[in-house]
Amino acid sequence: MKIVFCGTPQFAVPTLKFLLTQQEFEIAAVITQPDRPSGRGMKLTASPVKEAAVAAGVVVHQPEKIRAPEMQATLEAIAPDCVVIIAYGQIIPARLLPIAKQGWINLHASLLPKYRGAAPINWAIVNGETVSGITTMRIDAGMDTGEMLLTHEMEIGANETAPELAARMSEAGAPLMVETLRGITAGTLSGRAQDPSAATYAPMMKREDGRVDWSRTARETYDRMRGFAPWPGAFSTLRGKTCQILGRPSEDTRGGQEPGTIHVRQSGIYVSCGGATEIRISSVKMEGSRAMDAVEYARGARLTEGERFGNA
Repeated sequence: MKIVFCGTPQFAVPTLKFLLTQQEFEIAAVITQPDRPSGRGMKLTASPVKEAAVAAGVVVHQPEKIRAPEMQATLEAIAPDCVVIIAYGQIIPARLLPIAKQGWINLHASLLPKYRGAAPINWAIVNGETVSGITTMRIDAGMDTGEMLLTHEMEIGANETAPELAARMSEAGAPLMVETLRGITAGTLSGRAQDPSAATYAPMMKREDGRVDWSRTARETYDRMRGFAPWPGAFSTLRGKTCQILGRPSEDTRGGQEPGTIHVRQSGIYVSCGGATEIRISSVKMEGSRAMDAVEYARGARLTEGERFGNA
């Protein structure tokens, strides 16, 4: 099977590397996003998929827009049996889909039709899901609406962060994609239509999503901390400045205080949340400063009982 691989971030790399080890698959080319400025020096940096492809000696294409006419000509010249697409980062125009004889096969980080969209891992954790998974699907002109091929269910750990879950899903996705492609080649794999009535949406994250609403319960707030790691994180205001916060729900809760109220105790720094719950803060990073252990910060800032984190 002749394959064009289309992807950009680290999440796609395990599948690319695994496909390169399978003799029945030929990776004819890789399509990935252009090099982008990164880091303090804003140095042009290749995507993880490009780095893996170059190391393997695979031809790499980096169109600014995949819808450009020259990319259609390139794909038609390659004439792939299949395009494997994982977290590429651009919408594929419908006119390109028929170029691959067996279609464009996507690895999506949810159990479709739940969490269609750009950030399925993040929103599953934010919403307190305990189970998610990965789905291979044949893409169509819609947003993650194509027919499903194979799924793999995975539990979400109670303390697992979005990057941790993404790493596990990306590793599990490699063998699932190979199984999918083999089933397509053998003609033994049939697609299943999604139930649109069961669909949910996982939109691209915004910075404001990370603003802590202390009226939520401690567990809800913690789920947002896990789901929005590393960006936008969880932030609030204290003494008129923005601060990034990490913590966990406290079992030794005293409750009943106004949400956002800070409690300075020998055992640590706690904040009242909704539902008479509390979070024990583990670290605080004030704007313009380094992250500090919460107790160390409280001591240095002379934080007092009853001060409040704000929502504005």
